[in-house]
Amino acid sequence: MNAATLAQSYLIKATKRLKILDVLLSEEAYSDVVREAQEIVELALKGILRQIGIDPPKQHDVGYLIVEYKDRLPDEVEANAAKLARISKWLRKEREFAFYGDIDFIPTEEYSVQDAITAIEDATFTVKMASLVIGYPEKRGE
Repeated sequence: MNAATLAQSYLIKATKRLKILDVLLSEEAYSDVVREAQEIVELALKGILRQIGIDPPKQHDVGYLIVEYKDRLPDEVEANAAKLARISKWLRKEREFAFYGDIDFIPTEEYSVQDAITAIEDATFTVKMASLVIGYPEKRGE
């Protein structure tokens, strides 16, 4: 498997996982929306990096690399590099709290519907940007 097909795999996975967010939102599982959105954003951004020839590091927030290598991206994605980095940083910061919480931070009580909606919008935007860089593979038989 080469970097391009691995990038496409990440994009496909991120796109399919977007569908789960609406289910979690309808269940009022707002912290789970935030956590899943983080994973979607991470997949999408790592797919972008692979597509442009960068082996992503084994860390959750790679948004800073999108900014660093923005000159390798299509114009629309380059123009949104800072936004993608902000999204990645915010969701990375929330990753563990949204899933595990802490003694004084109960995830099911701390996240609001607005947090969940913002996470969905951010994940959707990130996947859209990734699709502009990576592109979906052609289906067999087409």
